[in-house]
Amino acid sequence: MNCSEDSRGIDDRDAHDDRDRQDALDLAARAADGRAELFAGDTGTLPFDARRALCQLLAGPSIDAQRHGALWPALLRHEEDIRRVLCELFLSLVIDREGGVAFTRQADTAELESPTLLRSAPLTFLESVLLLFLRQRLAEADTRGERAVVEDAQLVEAVSIYQRQLSTDRAGFDRRVLAAIAKLRDNQLLSRLRGSEDRYEVSPVLKLLFSAEEVQALSQAYRELREDVPGEPEPVAE
Repeated sequence: MNCSEDSRGIDDRDAHDDRDRQDALDLAARAADGRAELFAGDTGTLPFDARRALCQLLAGPSIDAQRHGALWPALLRHEEDIRRVLCELFLSLVIDREGGVAFTRQADTAELESPTLLRSAPLTFLESVLLLFLRQRLAEADTRGERAVVEDAQLVEAVSIYQRQLSTDRAGFDRRVLAAIAKLRDNQLLSRLRGSEDRYEVSPVLKLLFSAEEVQALSQAYRELREDVPGEPEPVAE
């Protein structure tokens, strides 16, 4: 082997050693930042706890500080990184730090034709009435510094005043009410309290989903609908 071949061999080894050292430094830096490779082929940059928080946001409907005790601090620690990833998907992050709740919504992209990842469905009349009632209970609970709790009987009573305007079939109306309550449970806006079959905690995310203007507009519409039926407390905005 001549000198040029020996030199080339040494250069190749040096280059290989340099790559190994750089790879080791990169791995050490990622590990120090909590971002070591989590699985084969992982090229992600978020640490494990931030990825779990991101997955919960995408799965929906929210992260709740009380129900997701480990995810909430992870979300706050890595808020900017998580926001950045969500922006890649045309999503925005909404956080109520005082209320301890966060969720994603479709970003306002104006005239840009962006894809829509979040599914939406129109509310039935009964569902919207229930949501306004729950929003009222949240406002009342907040003034007392408590979490909002409701019972099945209260939910049924909140919509029963509209029964004669909507249907003469009481049994059919009751089935629709139960279906509306079940939908709120399925969407985790109501969480059944442990050890109870008919009591629920109201998700604080409702405070962010309904603006004060929307609450007032819907309340006015429902007042007009039941104008000759007294006794129902009006939903109020905070």
